[in-house]
Amino acid sequence: MAAVLDSVRAFFAQNAFTIDAENPGDVVARENLLDRTMGPSRRRKSSEALRRGRVPAEGLALVARDLRGHVIGTVRLWNIEAGVNRDGTPVDALLLGPLAVDAAHEGKGIGGALMRTAIGEAKSRGHSAILLVGDAPYYERFGFFAVKAQHLVMPGPFERNRFLGLELKDGWLEGAAGMLVASGRKLAMPRMRRAA
Repeated sequence: MAAVLDSVRAFFAQNAFTIDAENPGDVVARENLLDRTMGPSRRRKSSEALRRGRVPAEGLALVARDLRGHVIGTVRLWNIEAGVNRDGTPVDALLLGPLAVDAAHEGKGIGGALMRTAIGEAKSRGHSAILLVGDAPYYERFGFFAVKAQHLVMPGPFERNRFLGLELKDGWLEGAAGMLVASGRKLAMPRMRRAA
């Protein structure tokens, strides 16, 4: 991952931002950014149901930072099972989201840089497909299309035309059908002490 991040940092240095792995110190800034850009309804989305109580896929939580190191963009990918294939075997995939860029930094290529880095890193880590719910005209330029997710459903309401898939391995989603299910590691919950 270091090589991918170093090349992205070098390429985008002239744009006054870098793409980096998210670290524990970014949590508050990331959550504030998501609240500002997506509003309070973000926690009620079907995608959120798949992320709740889970840890992002290994190495696939990324942030964009300005030159002072402030978080100005974020994207995370999550392990899921994308239904089953024709022989009933669960289809491993990733769920992308949310992708967000601070309004003061829109139009600088940050969202695109986050997407390209996330897709490249997912592919280099051996993942086979990525699904998301988003604006088709924006995500189609990265290779996401509704036809790739046509036989899959989200666990709750979703807009079919905004449910998109990208195969990192040709044919991976072919024949995949059914409900998306979270499959990533669960967040470690602190143990409660019992009163003596």
